[in-house]
Amino acid sequence: MHKHAKEQWMVLSIERWLQAPVQEADGQLVPRAQGTPPGGVSSPLLANLFLHYALDRWMAQQYPQVPFERYADDAIGHCRTEREAQEVRAAIAARWKECGLELHPEKTKVVYCKDDDRRRTYPNEKFDFLGYTFRPRRSKNRFGKYFVNFSPAVSDKAVKAIRVEIRSWDLHLRSDKRIEDLSRMFNPKIRGWLPYYGRYYGSALYPPMRQLDRSLARWAERKYQKLRGHLRRAGHWVARISRRDPKLFAHWQMGVRRGSLVGAV
Repeated sequence: MHKHAKEQWMVLSIERWLQAPVQEADGQLVPRAQGTPPGGVSSPLLANLFLHYALDRWMAQQYPQVPFERYADDAIGHCRTEREAQEVRAAIAARWKECGLELHPEKTKVVYCKDDDRRRTYPNEKFDFLGYTFRPRRSKNRFGKYFVNFSPAVSDKAVKAIRVEIRSWDLHLRSDKRIEDLSRMFNPKIRGWLPYYGRYYGSALYPPMRQLDRSLARWAERKYQKLRGHLRRAGHWVARISRRDPKLFAHWQMGVRRGSLVGAV
C-alpha cells in the first residue's frame, strides 16, 4: 500500500472508530457525538494515534531543527532562543485550533534552562515531566569542582505520592507480621521506585525513604516488648537489621552507608 494511501486508510479507520456507538451494560447502543469513550480501553490508543499525526509528524515537518519528545499528552520542544520558543508555541496553538483543541493555558510555558553557561533570569526556570523536576542544580564533576547544571530529580509531586503510599501501608498496625513478611509485601513497590526516580540525583529520595525507616521503627516498637516506649532504640534496631540483611528492603542498598537512612527517630 502506498504511504499516502496507508495514512488516509488509518485516518478513516480512526474516524469510524470514534463515531461508533457505545454499548451499555443492558445492550443499549448510545450514539457518540465526539471524543473517545471515557475510561474506554481504546481511548489511550486513539489519543496516541491522533497526537502522532496531529503533532509528532507535524513538528517533524514544520520544525525539524527543534528536538522534540512526547509522552501521552505531555511534550517538550528544545529551542535555541526565546524567540524561536515563542514562535513554536504560537504555531502549535494555531495547529491545535485547526484540530478544534487548545493548549492548556497554565501548563504550556517557555522555560529558561539556566546553568553555568546560561545565567540570565527568567520567569520560568523549571518544569515537571514524567515524575521529574528539571531545574538548575548544584553538581560536582569528576574533578571535584562544583558547577550549576540544568538537570532532573524526582519531583515534589512524586515524593508526596510516595509518602502517601507509605503511610497507607499502616506498618505500625502490622505487628502480627515478621519483617520478612513486610519485605515480601512491600519491597517490590520500593524496588520499582528506586531505579526510576533514583536514576538522577538519587539523594532526593532519601527523605521519603527515611520516612519508611521511621515507619519500620514504629512497627518494631509495637511488635517487640523490649522496644516498647523506646522509639529511638527501635530505630537503632532497624539500622542493625539493614546492615545485617540489606536485601530485605531495596532502599537499604542505596548508595549511602547502610543503616544511615534511619536517622533520628
